[in-house]
Amino acid sequence: MSVKTALRVIEIIETYAREKRALPLSELARLLDVPVSSCLALIRTLTGLGYLYETGRRQGYYPTGRLLAMAQRIARADPVLDRVYPSLTELRDATRETVVFAKLTPDARVVYLDVLDSPHTIRYAPVAGEFKDIHANSLGKALISLQDEKTRAQMLGGQPLTRYNERTLTSLQALEEDIRLSRQRGWFMNSGESIADVGAIAWPLTLSGEHYAISVGGPIYRIEPRQEEYARILRAACTALEQQA
Repeated sequence: MSVKTALRVIEIIETYAREKRALPLSELARLLDVPVSSCLALIRTLTGLGYLYETGRRQGYYPTGRLLAMAQRIARADPVLDRVYPSLTELRDATRETVVFAKLTPDARVVYLDVLDSPHTIRYAPVAGEFKDIHANSLGKALISLQDEKTRAQMLGGQPLTRYNERTLTSLQALEEDIRLSRQRGWFMNSGESIADVGAIAWPLTLSGEHYAISVGGPIYRIEPRQEEYARILRAACTALEQQA
């Protein structure tokens, strides 16, 4: 029951992030697909703790600034992001494209630990906390390149590789060949393999014995003509971070 309750709280936060408006109790319960009575108990608890407030009588509830303040306090104390954030900022400013910092989860997915948005109006716009499949993601390819071939097969061989479009690599053989070529040229590429018209290059790094990767992503028409240039900048940033460790 406690795990289910924790999940509901996260779902409430994600619902407000998606809806971006005050929500009456009945509508919030509908969006969460839970009984109104259960939703009311959660709302009362969060309101009592200062995380939600009633915007007006019968107008609904909305998060207070307490949630943001707590999140910012947590983020500022992150031992890994604190070390890499200045380099990520420099990389974003140098390329003017979206920069993502990621690692692998125990269940062999890519999780985005931090995202620095491009200043361009048209840009790749992921969010921190997103999960991605390894085989259709530049960061995923970079991360599994640090494993031996047998380990890669074990990580990816348990189920079919999802085909997102005609560019997606859906066989271990094709993925192995792509990893080999990526090492030779000096960057790992996702050229519209998961999201049409979005491209990204990535490179791995190791900090305190843990493997991470950084990517530079955006519209393919901006990324592909400058991928060699961006790859040099990206590799230099990864090398500098490793030397600081």
